[in-house]
Amino acid sequence: MSYKSDIEIAQGCQKKKITEIAASAGIDDKYLEQYGHFKAKVDYALLKDKAEAPNAKLVLVTAINPTPAGEGKTTTTVGLADGLRKIGKNAVVALREPSLGPVFGVKGGAAGGGYAQVVPMEDINLHFTGDFHAIGAANNLLAAMLDNHIQQGNSLGIDPRKITWKRAVDMNDRQLRNIVDGLGGKPNGTPREDGFDITVASEVMAVLCLASDIADLKERLARIIVAYTYDDKPVTAGELKAQGAMAALLKDALKPNLVQTLEGTPAFIHGGPFANIAHGCNSVTATRMAMKLGDYAITEAGFGADLGAEKFLDIKCRMAGLKPSAVVIVATVRALKAHGGVAKADLNSENLAALEAGIPNLLQHVENISGVYKLPCVVAINAFPADTEAELALVEEKCREKGVKAVLSEVWAKGGEGGRRLAEEVVKLCEEANAFEFCYDEKASIMDKLNAIATRIYHADGVQLAGNAVKQLKQLEALGFGDLPICMAKTQYSFSDDPGKLGAPKGFTVQVRNLKVSAGAGFLVALTGDIMTMPGLPKVPAAERIDVDENGVISGLF
Repeated sequence: MSYKSDIEIAQGCQKKKITEIAASAGIDDKYLEQYGHFKAKVDYALLKDKAEAPNAKLVLVTAINPTPAGEGKTTTTVGLADGLRKIGKNAVVALREPSLGPVFGVKGGAAGGGYAQVVPMEDINLHFTGDFHAIGAANNLLAAMLDNHIQQGNSLGIDPRKITWKRAVDMNDRQLRNIVDGLGGKPNGTPREDGFDITVASEVMAVLCLASDIADLKERLARIIVAYTYDDKPVTAGELKAQGAMAALLKDALKPNLVQTLEGTPAFIHGGPFANIAHGCNSVTATRMAMKLGDYAITEAGFGADLGAEKFLDIKCRMAGLKPSAVVIVATVRALKAHGGVAKADLNSENLAALEAGIPNLLQHVENISGVYKLPCVVAINAFPADTEAELALVEEKCREKGVKAVLSEVWAKGGEGGRRLAEEVVKLCEEANAFEFCYDEKASIMDKLNAIATRIYHADGVQLAGNAVKQLKQLEALGFGDLPICMAKTQYSFSDDPGKLGAPKGFTVQVRNLKVSAGAGFLVALTGDIMTMPGLPKVPAAERIDVDENGVISGLF
């Protein structure tokens, strides 16, 4: 049997005009700003006008720790929303925008796959509506104003050795991780060590995703700490008078983007912080819009539940006052076998022993969602053609022993029709009462919060501060930032900070080597292990396969 590629399926779809999609979601034309025929921005004024409308059931889709075998979290999210519509429910999707780094790197795009995609797939995976460019421009304007302040006399007394703000570009470019700039004599700036983050790791991205309106955006931008003075006092973007111009660059980017699934389900795609080095959730504004326009709002959080879901629940839900009704944990037989030690080339062969060895990774995520956060959950087994009946039965049995139902999801091959069973289970879970709670008390000490995440979510022995982190912790508490939630920057491949420790490792300590404050976003960032905020391209980047013909038709995206 020959299969169509994701891009072939997306390009063969008969898309509806975005005005039709907006009308089906109850969005009046006055809120719509069209970007061509198939995508539009929705004015955030809609939220004020619908303030009294009831909120939808909020469903979070998360996953096991990712492997090269793939899990299909976005595919499941899209297929679940389409499946809910198949059973007569009004569902709206809220997703993140893909970063160009993974699109041209190793991971590929993030618009779903098979017959569970959002379209126009090529636009979404490339420039889309320009949000990331605006975020990068605002980030780099602040960097330019910071260096210009030093060049023009440095009245704030900024120590060039204590600048924490980096420039940003939305591309995997390891060459820019560490640079020296300001060379060429006095007219060209003060020479100093500098570097770039990928745009999705910029605090401006986090600020945009957590801001509720323009006023809140400007307040958050003003609080961003960019450097420290010679006597260790923080210097903010507000002191550089940068927040107004930054907000002007971001005023349109703050508006959520409306597109559609292959089956015409309305989908908001807005913001895109990585979950391994940032907080990994789409914007609060997009999520709230989805909750005001549907009966079920289906959203996802990046990578495994130890990263994206933890941050969605402990950061986004805490800040925005959101309470999820249910959680879907996506797993594949292939990925679980990879966690059990099987090489990628051998994943298509039945291996019950390896599968059983890898299943603890899934069960630990289940335990965290149901036991730590007290939320009802279902396991979605994302089906692959090579899965055997015995393997599927083993996953279902182990989940049943843990007290959670496992449902086969066939959305990749069948779209919404393949998501009916999952949709029916999600509807049942949403009717259950839940006693949602956070992993830690926000008022706890920084060290207690770090240890709570490490021991309760990662199942580590605890946290050990290394290098500058010891001094940084004391400084952050002295500056009054001890009450902020924690955003862990950690490898996505393992519960631990070592990407080689697969499955559900025990007997390890998480090494925190750097602690910094994102005062605008409103959280502390703890960098663990060897995690970097600027990825690099692989030996054979996906960019080598991407092309466009004389008619403007793109190929090679996946």
